[in-house]
Amino acid sequence: MQRFTVNIKLPARTLTGALSAPNRGAADWGWQGLIAYGCHSLVLVVDANSAQTLQVLERHKASVVKVKWAKENYHHNVGSPYSLRLASADATGKIIVWDVATGAARCEIQEHSKPIQDMQWLWNQDASRDLLLAVHPPNYIVLWNADTGTKLWKKSYAENILSFSFDPFDPSHLALLTSEGIVFISDFSPSKAPASSGKKVYISSPHSSPSHNKLAAATGAKKALDKVKILISNEKPSAESVTLNDCLQLSYLPSKRNYMLLLYPREILILDLEVNQTVGVIAIERTGVPFIQVIPCFQRDGLFCLHENGCITLRVRRSNCSITATPNEEPDPEPAQELVYDLRSQCDAIRVTKTVRPFSMVCCPVNENAAALIVSDGRVMIWELKSSISGRSVRNSSSNASPLYSPVSFCGIPVGAFQNKLPDLSLDNMIAGQGASPGEELRNSFLQEVHLKFLLTGLLSGLPLPPFAIRMCPPLTTKNIKQYEPILAVGTSNGSVLVFHLTSGLLHKELSIHSCEVKGIEWISLTGFISFATSTPNNLGLVRNELQLVDLPTGRSVAFRGERGNDEPAIEMIKVSHLKQYLAVVFKDKPLEIWDVRTCTLLREMSKNFPTATALEWSPSHNLKSLRKKQLAAREAMARQTVASDTEVSSVESSVISLLQEAESKSELSQNISAREHFVFTGADGQVYHLTVEGNSVKDSARIPPDGSMGSITCIAWKGDILVLGDVDGNLNFWDLKARVSRGIPTHRSWVKKIRFAPGKGNQKLLAMYNDGVEIWDSKEVQMVSSLRSGRNVNFRILDVDWCTSDKVVLASDDGCIRVLDLSMKPSCFRMDEQDLIEPVWCPYVLVPRASLALKAFLLHQPWDEKYSLDIMDIDYPENENIKSLLQEQLNSLSNDIKKLLLDPDFTLLQRCLLVARLYGDESELHFWTIAAHYLHSLCQDKPAKPDTAVLQEQLGNPLDICYDVLCENSYFQKFQLERVNLQEVKRSTYDHTRKCADQLLLLGQTDRAVQLLLETSSENAHYYCDSLKACLVTTVTSSGPSQSTIKLVATNMIANGKLAEGVQLLCLIDKAADACRYLQTYGEWNRAAWLAKVRLSSEECADVLRRWVDHLCSPQVNQKSKAILVLLSLGCFTKVAEMLHSMRYFDRAALFVEACLKYGAFEVNDDTNKLIHAVYADYARSLKLLGFKEGAALFASKAGESGKELLSELKQPKEEVTQE
Repeated sequence: MQRFTVNIKLPARTLTGALSAPNRGAADWGWQGLIAYGCHSLVLVVDANSAQTLQVLERHKASVVKVKWAKENYHHNVGSPYSLRLASADATGKIIVWDVATGAARCEIQEHSKPIQDMQWLWNQDASRDLLLAVHPPNYIVLWNADTGTKLWKKSYAENILSFSFDPFDPSHLALLTSEGIVFISDFSPSKAPASSGKKVYISSPHSSPSHNKLAAATGAKKALDKVKILISNEKPSAESVTLNDCLQLSYLPSKRNYMLLLYPREILILDLEVNQTVGVIAIERTGVPFIQVIPCFQRDGLFCLHENGCITLRVRRSNCSITATPNEEPDPEPAQELVYDLRSQCDAIRVTKTVRPFSMVCCPVNENAAALIVSDGRVMIWELKSSISGRSVRNSSSNASPLYSPVSFCGIPVGAFQNKLPDLSLDNMIAGQGASPGEELRNSFLQEVHLKFLLTGLLSGLPLPPFAIRMCPPLTTKNIKQYEPILAVGTSNGSVLVFHLTSGLLHKELSIHSCEVKGIEWISLTGFISFATSTPNNLGLVRNELQLVDLPTGRSVAFRGERGNDEPAIEMIKVSHLKQYLAVVFKDKPLEIWDVRTCTLLREMSKNFPTATALEWSPSHNLKSLRKKQLAAREAMARQTVASDTEVSSVESSVISLLQEAESKSELSQNISAREHFVFTGADGQVYHLTVEGNSVKDSARIPPDGSMGSITCIAWKGDILVLGDVDGNLNFWDLKARVSRGIPTHRSWVKKIRFAPGKGNQKLLAMYNDGVEIWDSKEVQMVSSLRSGRNVNFRILDVDWCTSDKVVLASDDGCIRVLDLSMKPSCFRMDEQDLIEPVWCPYVLVPRASLALKAFLLHQPWDEKYSLDIMDIDYPENENIKSLLQEQLNSLSNDIKKLLLDPDFTLLQRCLLVARLYGDESELHFWTIAAHYLHSLCQDKPAKPDTAVLQEQLGNPLDICYDVLCENSYFQKFQLERVNLQEVKRSTYDHTRKCADQLLLLGQTDRAVQLLLETSSENAHYYCDSLKACLVTTVTSSGPSQSTIKLVATNMIANGKLAEGVQLLCLIDKAADACRYLQTYGEWNRAAWLAKVRLSSEECADVLRRWVDHLCSPQVNQKSKAILVLLSLGCFTKVAEMLHSMRYFDRAALFVEACLKYGAFEVNDDTNKLIHAVYADYARSLKLLGFKEGAALFASKAGESGKELLSELKQPKEEVTQE
């Protein structure tokens, strides 16, 4: 016989509610596909696809102010697996780095005790992956090793730092937003603190500018913009033109180099950092809703903006090519006046109230096609972008926005009209890039216009604001085990009762029952409860009492006390008897009432002189068993009668039988006969009264005088032979009714608010709640098991408590959370894989490293044995069944669209690699395969058949987007740079800007326009003479030998004497750009050299320059091999890429790349390449064998020629041994 009844396994969990004000900026959507956000001092981790809470991290003592997922831009293998790392920082300056899957803290960091202003993981991938940069107020930036918690360096600045942003194209550049302006740091490195204090620029606030007077008409905005020419200056602006802290946010644009956005409540400014000048403004009309946050996209030049009404808008930059003049007019000499971002889609707003405001928005970094809004009341709304192809006729001609087109390619490769594709997979698969600008005749034939819209695909809602009254449903017993569900009822302050299912933690029902605050709930069966609510008292101290009987399956509620309840003293408590037959209702200044629950009738209202009860409890003893015996005897008699011949039954007996049958049917209905039950209560004088209720009579039976040591009794609990009383002074009195002894324990914890025994036969644990916390006692041993005290162990106050199961308690607290804890009451995190989720979640990061990598190989190398399948059992993978079933669960949780793609035979290897990189959220793979797919496709597509022009045309029609910067095609890169200079030229306002533009134009070879700009210099200017001579020089440069050699000599002297830029300009004048690049590289200006090579040199010369750059990137002191590989891909050096991947031990990537190259015929077949191919395959087969993935290992060993032979025999051996046995 077990001592306790069956215990359903409930996970320890936390149900959360509204957020606190400091949580406003604490949200992040990681590459891992999960959203993390702060709620008071907790960190919640939510799956974005199924909108389920996967983990609640509890360790912070103060409100969480920032959370950041670790980056995933490194190569993953068993040594550095896919893992869920998260950093969270709180208002007391503590940073905790978590292993989210297990819920354990990996390290804790503390520097000062002020809230962390901003933090970011370093993204520069080949350095350490554990570095975390944080802003510690007021003015320190500190670099931490987040694995060990050691401080690498610390630097202070002159002003208070509000936030920072890394330049996504250059890891050594960092911009700090300070209270006075922006500080640009250009010598950031992980190894030592920046030496200089950065270049400080001041922002004059746009509000002081005239741009606000006239923003309605487009023309007005244009004119106003010309006045807002300069917004960034090196001098401090005058006091009246600047308002500090007006700028809400600063971010580099990840979609193109050297652009930055500044966010103000009513406009977004786009700055070109080459000339520190505003080149675009997104302004809100006077009636529009102000911005609170903006997230710039990487894949396309777009912005996700969050407005104060909770509306998320997507704006995409208008491409210049579409604003072409009609043929009969003069074409506009300067088509691009500024960068224009058109509103492409917006989602619905929320209802904003005092307590409900949008807090922050996060955007999916992998696909950039979804945004999540976190609302202050604890809701998380997940909006996904969906694209729809629109017909030509639908075109809304009135909008001046140019149409968006769908891209030609899907997953990096152009696809035909009938091939399977999933356009909503990611932003770059939804809309074509800025560079896709084929001629008009081409456009009509194959480009389809798309419209974007937001769709709400996920919603998580939190608990309402406290206070709460909580009550767990009756406990699990052997009788109800079939239909039992662990359900918790939560009464809220607005009168509704929320019913939660505790195995999943999900809201099961929300019932609006009352019109005022719910004060208490008592269950009367597994599917019904009685709840009571009291309104605020009037001036006589009287209230409206509402007592409702609710049936959970139907949601029907009945007013239990009928018409009673208006203008009477408040109900203090309700107690349902042990057999759920009777209900005692205790009032504040009025005698108690006894009701029959089954018939909703009043059995007795005590007389006026009857003492008012301060505490009451029903006895667990009753006479049900003896009644059942009598009933059984009667049934047997009845059965005997019916067996006898029917005719002989006398009339008297038949009437008795009919009565019995009637009683029987009634009891069948109510499942009960009226058994006798008892209850005890204490009066204000401390006397204990004992009463009996049977049928419809209530009898007074005994009084016990008060215990002298106790104060006024506040609560009683009774189980078995033990009765426990608690009083206002915090004393607990244990009465053993069998042994007739009592024992008082002073807990010194002030008022005992509630005491409850744990469920389960023989389980004598007791839960006691005080003003300042809770304790668990063992009433058999009369000793305390555990204790929780507000202000000491935890920083929240306990509002209500109950038992969930025989070994778990549930606490409601004033931070709006409800926690299910075990007996130690230590707030604990759980393991993610122990959770019972309603819906399966795709998250390979939760699997053990070997399994997640094996799953990846399984998806990548379809088909297995000529068969496309997503059933892991089909292949030879000798792993234990648990892991296999976990893998199968992962595969089953993929969406049908993705399954369809993975099983499609036309889906090429490159596309599969890209898709799997997206599914895994693997940043380094995503970039590698995007560039590899693009160049393999464009450089190796039927080389000899096509004449060069056609290939060029295709490249121009579908170039690699500019977000890849120097990895783009030269022709497209040149075009982009020219457009950029045109824009800078239009926006010129000072001599400095003009000069920078002239310099750029000279480098780009646009000499005529450069001369025009040089001649604009006014005669008062100190540079007037110099510029005039320069103009003369540029116009008269001839290609005669002597002049060239003179200029070359002057240029080299200038460079030697520290005038690098000027020397390079002179060399470019005489078409010696290749020499210029060499000088730039010698002086360490690698990025500048690559830029110049791409805009001025022929493709062969350019490739030479970039190859030197690759060697530099691979050198040990720079160690940016992954970037070097991308540069090699863009040059088409595929064999070298395969060699490098192999030498870096990226075996999986190398093998897949070799396979793709062979499909495209990108390798020249000779002995060397064959040797390389075999070596790559053999090493990959070995690494698959280590993962236990036999089938894959055998597949690649068989492709590896000689080197794979012995491996193949090893793989086949164990099978033979088995057969011999």
